[in-house]
Amino acid sequence: MRRVAVHAGSHTLCLPVAISCLFPLGWMISSSLKTQQTVFTDFSVIPMPAHLENYVLAWTKGRFGVYFLNSLGYTAAIVFGVLALSSLAAYAFSRFSFKGSNLLHTLLLSTMLVPVPGAFVALYLLLNQLGLIDQGSGQFLPRLGYLLPQINGGVPFGIFILKPFFDAIPKELEESAKVDGCGVLGVFWHIMLPLATPALAVVALSTTLAAWNEFLLAYLVFSRHELMPLQRGLLAFQGAHLTDYPLLMAGMVITVLPVVLIYLVMQRYIIQGITAGALKG
Repeated sequence: MRRVAVHAGSHTLCLPVAISCLFPLGWMISSSLKTQQTVFTDFSVIPMPAHLENYVLAWTKGRFGVYFLNSLGYTAAIVFGVLALSSLAAYAFSRFSFKGSNLLHTLLLSTMLVPVPGAFVALYLLLNQLGLIDQGSGQFLPRLGYLLPQINGGVPFGIFILKPFFDAIPKELEESAKVDGCGVLGVFWHIMLPLATPALAVVALSTTLAAWNEFLLAYLVFSRHELMPLQRGLLAFQGAHLTDYPLLMAGMVITVLPVVLIYLVMQRYIIQGITAGALKG
C-alpha cells in the first residue's frame, strides 16, 4: 500500500508538469489550423473548419522543402562528426595514458561550462577572418562555418557520456580480441562501439536535438535562403509589420515533428544509456 501511495503521489506531482509542457504544443497545433483573422479570437482546441492548407502553404510559400533538406543534411553531418570524434577521443582517454591526459580531459569537459552566447562575438570574428560567413557567393564555406562550431561544441559532451562506458568495459575483452588478431581500431570498432550503443544513442539524440533546434549560429552565418535550416527559415513568416501566425505555427509543427519521431524510435536506447550512465557514475 505504501508503494502504491508513493507512486500515486509522484504521478500527481508529475501531472501539472506534463500539462505545462504539453499545453504550448497543443496551442501551437491548434493555432496552425486557424486563419490569421481567428487565431486570437477562436479559442477552440480543434477549430471548425480546420485549415489544413496552412501546412501546404508553409511548405511551399515558406520554401520549407529547401529548409527541411538543409536541416537534414546539417544534422546528419553534425551527428556523424560528433559521434566519430567523441568516441575516438573517449576511447583514447579511457585506454591510453599519456602525459597531460587528465589535464586535457578536464579542459575539454570544462568547455561545457562556457555559455554559448558568451562566445558568439569571438566566434563571429574567427569565422569572418576565415571567410566562413555567408557573403553571397559560394556555398561550401558558409556551410562549413555552420557545421564546424557545432561539431566542436558537441564533442566534449560526447566524451563526458562515452568515457565512463569505455572505462566499465573489461580489458580482458580487448586482450582476447587482440589475441585473435584485432588491432587497436579493430577492437574499437568490433568490441567497444557495440557495447557502448546505449551511450552512443544518448549522444546521437542530444546532438540531433541541439543541431535541429539551432538558431543563433544560423542567424549569424547565413544570409541566403538556399543555405538556411528550418529554424532560421521560420523568420520568413515574420514581417516588419505583420506576422502570419497560422503559417508560422504550421511551420513550427513541421519543425518539431521529426524530433518527436526520432525520440519515440530511440527512447529505449536513451533510457538504457541514461540509467547505465547513472549507475557507472
